[in-house]
Amino acid sequence: MILTGKEQEKVAKNIGLIHRVIQDKLQPPYQVGMYSYEDLFQIGSIGLCKAAATDKGGTFSTYAYRLIWHEICDAMVYATRRQAKEILSDVTPYIAAEQETPEELSDFRMDINRILEQAKAEAPPSTSKGIDAICMMSKGYTSSEIGVKMNASAKLVCAWVSKARKFLKSRPEFVQLADAYHLEG
Repeated sequence: MILTGKEQEKVAKNIGLIHRVIQDKLQPPYQVGMYSYEDLFQIGSIGLCKAAATDKGGTFSTYAYRLIWHEICDAMVYATRRQAKEILSDVTPYIAAEQETPEELSDFRMDINRILEQAKAEAPPSTSKGIDAICMMSKGYTSSEIGVKMNASAKLVCAWVSKARKFLKSRPEFVQLADAYHLEG
């Protein structure tokens, strides 16, 4: 989005409105899910720019306030849906695996452990940490608990896990394993 000089002035004059929206609508410490205060401010800035670009007159602060809040809400809804989808994709293989016989389940665990160790050896350091974090998540640890154990923030753990998922999904042996055990990827 490219703003004209007049629109840029409007944004500069009303930048404090973003702080007001966050403080009015959210409770301290203003950490919503994976979004910190700074993240929420950046998202609100997008709403303020949209308000400046589409203003048709009237009381700008009222119009901008609504657009800033809607932009923040949209981002939180998107993040919640994405997190729910990731959690569901993490659980699906375990649900399918529970239907297997004990021998098949044991074979599955041995295969997956072997493939994970092999992938970890070939992965960059941050991806390797993500693989470790995925293993810990499968045992019931939260991102915060893993962060404490790995001396990192919960956000960093989530970033590692996301990178590790992409890395693992790109490996043909995981596709073969999913096909062999009739799992969804």
